[in-house]
Amino acid sequence: MDSTTNVMQLDSLALAGAAAVVAAIAMLLLGVFGAIGVYEGAVEAMEQWHLFFEPTVVGTVAGMVEAAVISFVLMYAFAWLYNAFTS
Repeated sequence: MDSTTNVMQLDSLALAGAAAVVAAIAMLLLGVFGAIGVYEGAVEAMEQWHLFFEPTVVGTVAGMVEAAVISFVLMYAFAWLYNAFTS
């Protein structure tokens, strides 16, 4: 018997772009929360994990860019590998 399976292919660019936007928004929220003194634990963790993040305007923008780039690259690679292994 010949069986065919329909495997969904991921749109690598769309997935990576969406992940970058979500990561940038999360960093923006953490920057705002850090500036007003809320969620100090999460803000301190982000300061340790990300090279450029600080709860200042410049640090928040730099953290947003850094998080967006990292998320874009990782999710693009994930989607590309997924498509390569499922095709």
